[in-house]
Amino acid sequence: QVQLVESGGGLVQAGGSLRLSCAASGRTFSSYNMGWFRQGPGKEREFLAAIRWSGDSTHYKDSVKGRFTIPRDNAKNTVYLQMNSLQPEDTDVYYCAGGPPAYDPNWYRNQRYDYWGQGTQVTVSS
Repeated sequence: QVQLVESGGGLVQAGGSLRLSCAASGRTFSSYNMGWFRQGPGKEREFLAAIRWSGDSTHYKDSVKGRFTIPRDNAKNTVYLQMNSLQPEDTDVYYCAGGPPAYDPNWYRNQRYDYWGQGTQVTVSS
């Protein structure tokens, strides 16, 4: 069974940065597309960012473009979410997820995610 474990969450002041990590078990990590999502009380799950298996394509929610990036290191079986200029509205539980590759130019629009982590809390104080 593929396991995804998020880490790096915590409390940060507005304007600060956090780098979340998602470590995957197994040797098949490099063949999976990966994404980050967040969800808070009373909110629907929100897509944030995705990266294709090879790292040659990324996609971001418009509201986080320029602030968040989603690098990956396949040698370490890890995908990251670098978050800069954090604001209180970014407070949520953040989840990483993995799914099968796709080769359509708009692959991110219908990406399936088969594996999910348990989430890590991010709290941004004003």
